[in-house]
Amino acid sequence: MAKFIQYDMDNADALCRLGKALSSPARLEILKLLYGRDLIIGSIAKELGLPVSSTAFHLRVLEEAGLISMEELPNTRGSMKLCRCSADRISVDLAGRKSDIDEIFSAEMPVGAFSSCRVTPTCGLWSVDGMIGNEDAEYCFYLPQRMNAAILWSSSGYLEYKFANGVPQNRTAKKLTLSMELCSEAPSYKEDWKSDITLWINGRECGTWTSPGDFGGRRGRLNPPCWANGKTQYGMQVIWEVDEEGTCINGKKAAQTSIKQLFLSERAYVAVKIGNKPDSRYVGGFNIFGKGYGDYNQDIVLTIAY
Repeated sequence: MAKFIQYDMDNADALCRLGKALSSPARLEILKLLYGRDLIIGSIAKELGLPVSSTAFHLRVLEEAGLISMEELPNTRGSMKLCRCSADRISVDLAGRKSDIDEIFSAEMPVGAFSSCRVTPTCGLWSVDGMIGNEDAEYCFYLPQRMNAAILWSSSGYLEYKFANGVPQNRTAKKLTLSMELCSEAPSYKEDWKSDITLWINGRECGTWTSPGDFGGRRGRLNPPCWANGKTQYGMQVIWEVDEEGTCINGKKAAQTSIKQLFLSERAYVAVKIGNKPDSRYVGGFNIFGKGYGDYNQDIVLTIAY
C-alpha cells in the first residue's frame, strides 16, 4: 500500500525540514536507492560512492523530514542501522487555512451497522422490506442481515457503533455533534412510557435524554407499507453536542464532558454507545429509527468540526 504524507503551510517547521531534505541531489539519489528496498548505511555509501560519514549526515536530514526511518539492528561488531523509505508520495498545500474557518468531517451510520450490543425482549429489527429474523430473539442482532435494518428496538441494554474518525492528525477537534431519531420501547406502544437514554463517546458518558414515550398514536411520515399500525411509529430527533464547554442535548446543558475528554486524536474511530444504564430511574428501552422509518430521513449522523 502506498505511503502518503501531507504537508501544509500551517506547519512551517515540517515544511522547512522537507525543503532542506529535498535540496540536495545526493539526498534525492538516496531516496531513489531506497525505493522498494531497505539498506544499511554502508551499502548506501558504497553504491553512491560517498563517505560513510557524509551518507550518515544525509540520512539524518531525510529522517528529520520524515521521509525515511532508520532501525538499529544487532551486528557481529556492535550494531547497524537499516534504512527504509517512509513515504511513496508527498503533497504540499500552499494555501494554508484561515483560523476563523472550521472544516467538517461528517459520517452517516446505518442503524443496523452496530459493532456490539446487549438487547432484551421486546426487541427486533426491520428493514424497509420486512422483518429481519424473528422479533424478541436476541440472536437476530448478530445476523449479517442486521446491516439492512432501518429500525430496531430493545427493552433495555445498549448498541455500540464505531464511526471512522476523519479528523487529520495535525488538527484539533472543536465540536462533535451526534444526531439520531429516538423514542422509548414498550410492548406495542405507550405514549407516556419514559426512558432515560444515555450516550457514551469513547467510553465517556455524554449525558442522558429522557424520552417522554413510545410514540404510536399516528403513523410515522416515512414508514413503509409493510410496517403495521398499532406499534411504534416515530421518534424525536435528538442532538448531542460536545465542545470545549461540555455537552448539550437539544441545546440544553446535559453533562460536563468536554471535547478534550473524548481524546479523539488517539483513535482511528469514534466509539458511540447508546442505551439504558441499569440504575436509571426510567429503564424504558429505546427505538432507533433509520432512513425509511419515522419522521426524519436520516440514519445516525456524526459530525466533527476541527
